[in-house]
Amino acid sequence: MSRNDGDGEEDSPKPDDKSTASISSAAHEETTQVNALNGGLEPGNFLHIDHKPRLLLMGLKRSGKSSISNVVFRKMAPHETLFLETTTTIRKEAMHSFMDFQVWDLPGQIDYLDPEFDAESIFGGVGAMIWVLDAIDNYMEPVSRLTETILHLQHSYPDIKYSVFIHKVDSLTEDFRDDTMRDVRQRITDDLYDAGLENPPITYYGTSIYDHSIFEAFSKVMQGLVPQLPTFEALLNTVSASCKFEKAYLFDVYSKVYIASDTTPIDMKAYELCADLIDIIVDMSEVYGWDRGKDQQETDPSKAVASQSAESFVSNIKGYHLYLKEINRSAL
Repeated sequence: MSRNDGDGEEDSPKPDDKSTASISSAAHEETTQVNALNGGLEPGNFLHIDHKPRLLLMGLKRSGKSSISNVVFRKMAPHETLFLETTTTIRKEAMHSFMDFQVWDLPGQIDYLDPEFDAESIFGGVGAMIWVLDAIDNYMEPVSRLTETILHLQHSYPDIKYSVFIHKVDSLTEDFRDDTMRDVRQRITDDLYDAGLENPPITYYGTSIYDHSIFEAFSKVMQGLVPQLPTFEALLNTVSASCKFEKAYLFDVYSKVYIASDTTPIDMKAYELCADLIDIIVDMSEVYGWDRGKDQQETDPSKAVASQSAESFVSNIKGYHLYLKEINRSAL
């Protein structure tokens, strides 16, 4: 994204302006909440209907899995998660974007390594698993459980990609946070190496629900499941070069997860401003928006598609210019 410390307002972004570009996608129709599965742990309760790529949220109790899910996918304020009850059943969230996902929040008290447990109903077809680890608690047991889980799944489900969210790092000093993340990474690597598994497909992120780090981490995990990622990156590179933007993102607006970006380095300050702009646009559209479905029925289809495009330009916010352009599946 380009930085401009000058003052002044502009009515609309110019193609040759070195302005910050935030390209936001309203590609999903709506982020929907799927009710928690009821009943016991019978295999039939977990059989999914839509066969969408699944992302599992796993970890021990009170590690922060449900808080993460509610903040990212239900727009819950972080302080409200203090009153959440312990998850006792699998809870599913649906993310409708260029690629539809299911995010499953798995209870921490269940022993998924039990030989009598139907692992296929949970792990079959899973694209990625996120292990949430509480950074301010004793993490020896979570590390041990994670390595046991990976070793148990690696033989039957070798294509699963693993990510470790070292969570609640906002409570640690910067030096202690770096030491904790380094120690967790080293312990997991050593335990897996001792068990005969070298170079496992694991990525590590320090996260907190009180800043944008959780959205950045989810974005990276999601991108690993998008087969069209190289194409999206190439297209965004073309947009940035043509319009002289310094950075371009393709966002899922409701979750603030970015599906792709151009290949220039991420500027976290600019990314946070883009995410905040999306929040403002979404909140305003809920008050001042109009029923697009109704307009589509009353106008020519080609014009209806064109009328669905929305845009916003904000000038000189902390030295940045932000441009948001809405696209959807009909416009692709």
